[in-house]
Amino acid sequence: MKKFLIIAALMLLAAGKIFAQNVQQISEGPKILVLNYHQVQTANSALAVAEKDFEAQMNYLSSNGYVSITPDELYKGLNGEIELPPKPVLITFDDGYVDNYTNAFPILKYYGMRATIFVIPAFVGKYDNYLTWEQLREMEAGGITIESHTMNHYKLEELPDDEIRSELLNSKQILEEQLGHPVEFLAYPTGTYNLHIAGIAKAVGYKGAYTIKYGNVDLGSNFYALERVPIFNTGRTMKDFYERIEYRQSFEEFGWIKK
Repeated sequence: MKKFLIIAALMLLAAGKIFAQNVQQISEGPKILVLNYHQVQTANSALAVAEKDFEAQMNYLSSNGYVSITPDELYKGLNGEIELPPKPVLITFDDGYVDNYTNAFPILKYYGMRATIFVIPAFVGKYDNYLTWEQLREMEAGGITIESHTMNHYKLEELPDDEIRSELLNSKQILEEQLGHPVEFLAYPTGTYNLHIAGIAKAVGYKGAYTIKYGNVDLGSNFYALERVPIFNTGRTMKDFYERIEYRQSFEEFGWIKK
């Protein structure tokens, strides 16, 4: 019995050392801010950030040393394949609204910021308030990355497996055919997912997927459940923007393990 207790104590001690090492590794590793936008226009909607606010936010990022990156650079940075800049930021848009082209794109270019748009292929060129294929190609030529937001923006948790697979795979294939490059990253519609859906995303060829789970991305993140910081239209949009950025940076400097 005494021998068993000694072995158990040694095992607990070893586990504690491994945990401490993991905490230190995460604490010292990269902290990647991923912003989540939808629309950039003046509208009475929580998803619509006014142009003046969006410009002020891009000015803030540019003036404070943030360097915009792509989803592939984030992936390679976490894998140790490349060295990320000291203050990386991934700017993302969901859905593919036309104001991303008319309003956000000129501002991004002015401040030298790259961005990623997760689009819904079934909506592209079909509805007036969504982007066209021509606009998407022009934006890609100007530093914007286009990735998948599923085929029809259905809530994946409500679908059977064959429809989940179709939503993920068809979106990927159509975007690749239209844009002429691999599409390897996904944003879940409404941010909802589970480990089963994540497994299907991996199986059909995605390297990573983004949620609306609030936080910075770091070495403790799951590649198929990547965190983002949503930016909404509120009564104090710019104040909220500053607080969200600074809160996440401060909160995760402690290297707390993600759940």
